[in-house]
Amino acid sequence: MPASGFKRILLKLSGEALMGQGQYGIDPAETARLAGEVKAAVAAGYELCLVVGGGNIFRGLAAAAKGFDRASADYMGMLATVMNALAVQNALEQQGVPTRVQSAIPMPSVCEPYIRRRAERHMEKGRVVIFAAGTGNPFFTTDTGAALRAAEMSCDALFKGTSVDGIYDADPKQVATARRYDRLSYDKVLADNLKVMDASAVAMCRDNRIPIVVFNMREPGALAAVLAGTGVSTMVTTTG
Repeated sequence: MPASGFKRILLKLSGEALMGQGQYGIDPAETARLAGEVKAAVAAGYELCLVVGGGNIFRGLAAAAKGFDRASADYMGMLATVMNALAVQNALEQQGVPTRVQSAIPMPSVCEPYIRRRAERHMEKGRVVIFAAGTGNPFFTTDTGAALRAAEMSCDALFKGTSVDGIYDADPKQVATARRYDRLSYDKVLADNLKVMDASAVAMCRDNRIPIVVFNMREPGALAAVLAGTGVSTMVTTTG
Protein backbone atom coordinates (compact mmCIF):
# COMPACT_ATOMS: atom_id res chain seq x y z
CA MET A 1 0.00 0.00 0.00
CA PRO A 2 1.55 3.37 -1.02
CA ALA A 3 2.26 6.08 1.55
CA SER A 4 -1.11 7.82 1.32
CA GLY A 5 -3.00 4.71 2.38
CA PHE A 6 -4.80 4.66 -0.98
CA LYS A 7 -3.99 2.14 -3.68
CA ARG A 8 -6.69 2.48 -6.35
CA ILE A 9 -7.77 6.03 -7.18
CA LEU A 10 -10.23 7.63 -9.55
CA LEU A 11 -8.97 11.01 -10.72
CA LYS A 12 -11.68 13.40 -11.88
CA LEU A 13 -10.53 16.27 -14.08
CA SER A 14 -12.63 19.08 -15.49
CA GLY A 15 -12.52 19.59 -19.23
CA GLU A 16 -11.19 23.08 -18.54
CA ALA A 17 -8.02 21.49 -17.11
CA LEU A 18 -7.02 20.64 -20.69
CA MET A 19 -7.34 24.23 -21.95
CA GLY A 20 -4.17 25.60 -20.38
CA GLN A 21 -4.28 29.36 -20.75
CA GLY A 22 -6.77 29.20 -23.60
CA GLN A 23 -10.47 29.88 -23.55
CA TYR A 24 -11.59 26.81 -25.47
CA GLY A 25 -10.44 23.43 -26.70
CA ILE A 26 -7.41 21.32 -25.86
CA ASP A 27 -3.90 22.63 -25.23
CA PRO A 28 -1.39 19.87 -26.14
CA ALA A 29 1.31 21.14 -23.76
CA GLU A 30 -1.03 21.29 -20.76
CA THR A 31 -2.50 17.89 -21.60
CA ALA A 32 1.04 16.47 -21.75
CA ARG A 33 1.81 18.00 -18.34
CA LEU A 34 -1.28 16.41 -16.81
CA ALA A 35 -0.31 13.10 -18.38
CA GLY A 36 3.10 13.42 -16.75
CA GLU A 37 1.47 13.80 -13.34
CA VAL A 38 -0.57 10.64 -13.94
CA LYS A 39 2.53 8.79 -15.15
CA ALA A 40 4.38 9.70 -11.95
CA ALA A 41 1.50 8.39 -9.82
CA VAL A 42 1.45 5.11 -11.74
CA ALA A 43 5.24 4.80 -11.35
CA ALA A 44 4.79 5.31 -7.59
CA GLY A 45 2.58 2.22 -7.43
CA TYR A 46 -0.94 3.59 -7.67
CA GLU A 47 -3.71 2.13 -9.82
CA LEU A 48 -5.41 5.01 -11.59
CA CYS A 49 -8.58 5.48 -13.57
CA LEU A 50 -9.76 8.84 -14.89
CA VAL A 51 -12.92 10.72 -15.73
CA VAL A 52 -12.53 13.93 -17.75
CA GLY A 53 -15.34 16.45 -18.19
CA GLY A 54 -16.23 18.12 -21.47
CA GLY A 55 -16.69 21.76 -20.49
CA ASN A 56 -13.76 22.95 -22.61
CA ILE A 57 -15.72 21.88 -25.69
CA PHE A 58 -19.43 21.81 -24.85
CA ARG A 59 -21.56 22.18 -21.73
CA GLY A 60 -24.94 20.50 -21.94
CA LEU A 61 -26.50 22.43 -19.07
CA ALA A 62 -25.38 25.80 -20.46
CA ALA A 63 -26.69 24.88 -23.89
CA ALA A 64 -30.03 23.82 -22.42
CA ALA A 65 -30.31 27.23 -20.75
CA LYS A 66 -30.00 28.80 -24.21
CA GLY A 67 -32.81 26.75 -25.70
CA PHE A 68 -31.33 23.37 -26.58
CA ASP A 69 -33.33 20.29 -25.69
CA ARG A 70 -31.74 19.19 -22.40
CA ALA A 71 -31.36 15.52 -23.29
CA SER A 72 -29.81 16.31 -26.68
CA ALA A 73 -27.49 18.88 -25.12
CA ASP A 74 -26.34 16.38 -22.51
CA TYR A 75 -25.57 13.79 -25.18
CA MET A 76 -23.50 16.40 -27.02
CA GLY A 77 -21.62 17.05 -23.78
CA MET A 78 -20.96 13.32 -23.39
CA LEU A 79 -19.43 13.23 -26.87
CA ALA A 80 -17.14 16.09 -25.83
CA THR A 81 -15.85 13.95 -22.95
CA VAL A 82 -14.94 11.21 -25.43
CA MET A 83 -12.84 13.70 -27.40
CA ASN A 84 -11.05 14.73 -24.21
CA ALA A 85 -10.53 11.12 -23.15
CA LEU A 86 -8.86 10.34 -26.49
CA ALA A 87 -6.63 13.42 -26.11
CA VAL A 88 -5.53 12.30 -22.64
CA GLN A 89 -5.00 8.75 -23.89
CA ASN A 90 -2.76 10.05 -26.68
CA ALA A 91 -0.74 12.16 -24.22
CA LEU A 92 -0.29 9.24 -21.81
CA GLU A 93 0.73 6.76 -24.49
CA GLN A 94 3.26 9.23 -25.89
CA GLN A 95 4.87 9.03 -22.44
CA GLY A 96 4.81 5.24 -22.40
CA VAL A 97 1.78 4.72 -20.15
CA PRO A 98 -0.54 1.91 -21.35
CA THR A 99 -4.06 3.28 -21.48
CA ARG A 100 -7.58 2.25 -22.40
CA VAL A 101 -10.63 4.44 -23.05
CA GLN A 102 -14.02 2.98 -22.21
CA SER A 103 -17.18 4.83 -23.23
CA ALA A 104 -20.63 4.49 -21.68
CA ILE A 105 -21.97 5.24 -25.18
CA PRO A 106 -20.75 2.39 -27.40
CA MET A 107 -18.53 3.51 -30.30
CA PRO A 108 -16.33 0.49 -31.06
CA SER A 109 -14.46 2.15 -33.91
CA VAL A 110 -13.07 4.68 -31.43
CA CYS A 111 -12.75 2.99 -28.04
CA GLU A 112 -13.94 0.10 -25.89
CA PRO A 113 -17.47 -0.02 -24.49
CA TYR A 114 -17.68 0.30 -20.73
CA ILE A 115 -17.47 -3.18 -19.20
CA ARG A 116 -16.75 -3.16 -15.48
CA ARG A 117 -14.85 -6.42 -15.23
CA ARG A 118 -12.73 -5.61 -18.26
CA ALA A 119 -11.89 -2.23 -16.75
CA GLU A 120 -10.87 -3.89 -13.49
CA ARG A 121 -8.65 -6.30 -15.38
CA HIS A 122 -6.96 -3.42 -17.23
CA MET A 123 -6.19 -1.73 -13.92
CA GLU A 124 -4.83 -4.92 -12.42
CA LYS A 125 -2.43 -5.10 -15.38
CA GLY A 126 -1.20 -1.55 -14.71
CA ARG A 127 -3.15 0.21 -17.43
CA VAL A 128 -4.78 3.58 -16.86
CA VAL A 129 -8.46 3.41 -17.74
CA ILE A 130 -10.22 6.60 -18.87
CA PHE A 131 -14.00 6.49 -18.55
CA ALA A 132 -15.82 8.61 -21.11
CA ALA A 133 -19.41 9.67 -21.84
CA GLY A 134 -20.41 9.99 -18.19
CA THR A 135 -23.02 7.47 -17.15
CA GLY A 136 -24.34 7.23 -20.71
CA ASN A 137 -27.55 8.97 -19.64
CA PRO A 138 -28.68 12.61 -19.87
CA PHE A 139 -29.43 14.63 -16.73
CA PHE A 140 -26.34 13.30 -14.92
CA THR A 141 -23.09 15.22 -14.53
CA THR A 142 -19.57 13.88 -15.02
CA ASP A 143 -19.16 14.28 -11.23
CA THR A 144 -21.89 11.70 -10.76
CA GLY A 145 -20.30 9.54 -13.44
CA ALA A 146 -16.98 9.75 -11.58
CA ALA A 147 -18.58 8.77 -8.27
CA LEU A 148 -20.36 5.86 -9.96
CA ARG A 149 -17.18 4.56 -11.60
CA ALA A 150 -15.23 4.99 -8.35
CA ALA A 151 -17.78 2.79 -6.59
CA GLU A 152 -17.86 0.21 -9.39
CA MET A 153 -14.04 0.00 -9.48
CA SER A 154 -13.83 -0.32 -5.67
CA CYS A 155 -11.59 2.74 -5.55
CA ASP A 156 -10.04 3.75 -2.25
CA ALA A 157 -10.61 7.45 -3.00
CA LEU A 158 -11.94 9.91 -5.56
CA PHE A 159 -9.45 12.70 -6.27
CA LYS A 160 -10.96 15.81 -7.84
CA GLY A 161 -8.43 18.07 -9.53
CA THR A 162 -9.70 21.66 -9.71
CA SER A 163 -8.30 25.17 -10.07
CA VAL A 164 -8.22 25.79 -6.29
CA ASP A 165 -6.38 23.95 -3.52
CA GLY A 166 -9.39 22.56 -1.67
CA ILE A 167 -12.89 23.36 -0.50
CA TYR A 168 -13.62 26.85 0.85
CA ASP A 169 -16.60 28.37 2.65
CA ALA A 170 -16.85 30.89 -0.22
CA ASP A 171 -15.33 31.30 -3.66
CA PRO A 172 -11.66 32.18 -2.93
CA LYS A 173 -11.35 33.84 -6.33
CA GLN A 174 -14.03 36.36 -5.33
CA VAL A 175 -13.85 36.49 -1.52
CA ALA A 176 -10.41 37.30 -0.12
CA THR A 177 -11.36 36.13 3.37
CA ALA A 178 -12.66 32.72 2.25
CA ARG A 179 -11.52 29.95 4.62
CA ARG A 180 -10.20 26.63 3.37
CA TYR A 181 -11.18 23.42 5.11
CA ASP A 182 -8.64 20.65 5.73
CA ARG A 183 -11.33 18.04 6.37
CA LEU A 184 -15.09 17.93 6.03
CA SER A 185 -17.88 15.42 6.36
CA TYR A 186 -20.11 14.51 3.44
CA ASP A 187 -23.11 15.79 5.42
CA LYS A 188 -21.42 19.18 5.97
CA VAL A 189 -20.74 19.52 2.25
CA LEU A 190 -24.36 18.72 1.45
CA ALA A 191 -25.93 20.79 4.23
CA ASP A 192 -23.85 23.89 3.41
CA ASN A 193 -24.21 23.41 -0.35
CA LEU A 194 -20.46 23.84 -0.81
CA LYS A 195 -20.68 22.84 -4.49
CA VAL A 196 -17.41 20.94 -4.72
CA MET A 197 -19.40 18.27 -6.58
CA ASP A 198 -23.07 17.92 -7.29
CA ALA A 199 -25.19 16.52 -4.46
CA SER A 200 -25.83 13.13 -6.06
CA ALA A 201 -22.08 12.54 -6.50
CA VAL A 202 -21.33 13.47 -2.87
CA ALA A 203 -24.18 11.27 -1.63
CA MET A 204 -22.94 8.32 -3.69
CA CYS A 205 -19.44 8.68 -2.26
CA ARG A 206 -20.92 8.91 1.24
CA ASP A 207 -23.05 5.82 0.77
CA ASN A 208 -20.04 3.85 -0.49
CA ARG A 209 -17.56 5.36 1.98
CA ILE A 210 -15.28 6.69 -0.73
CA PRO A 211 -13.19 9.67 0.48
CA ILE A 212 -13.20 12.73 -1.79
CA VAL A 213 -9.87 14.60 -2.03
CA VAL A 214 -10.02 18.07 -3.62
CA PHE A 215 -6.76 19.72 -4.74
CA ASN A 216 -5.35 22.12 -7.33
CA MET A 217 -4.43 20.09 -10.41
CA ARG A 218 -3.17 23.23 -12.15
CA GLU A 219 -0.25 23.37 -9.70
CA PRO A 220 2.67 21.33 -11.12
CA GLY A 221 3.47 18.36 -8.90
CA ALA A 222 0.27 18.73 -6.87
CA LEU A 223 -0.99 15.18 -7.45
CA ALA A 224 2.29 13.61 -6.31
CA ALA A 225 2.44 15.90 -3.28
CA VAL A 226 -1.11 15.10 -2.18
CA LEU A 227 -0.50 11.38 -2.64
CA ALA A 228 2.64 11.69 -0.53
CA GLY A 229 0.71 13.48 2.21
CA THR A 230 2.60 16.74 1.82
CA GLY A 231 0.31 18.62 -0.56
CA VAL A 232 -2.53 21.03 0.17
CA SER A 233 -6.01 19.57 -0.20
CA THR A 234 -9.37 19.05 1.46
CA MET A 235 -10.54 15.55 2.33
CA VAL A 236 -14.22 14.72 2.63
CA THR A 237 -15.02 11.63 4.72
CA THR A 238 -17.81 10.29 6.94
CA THR A 239 -16.58 12.05 10.08
CA GLY A 240 -14.74 15.00 8.57
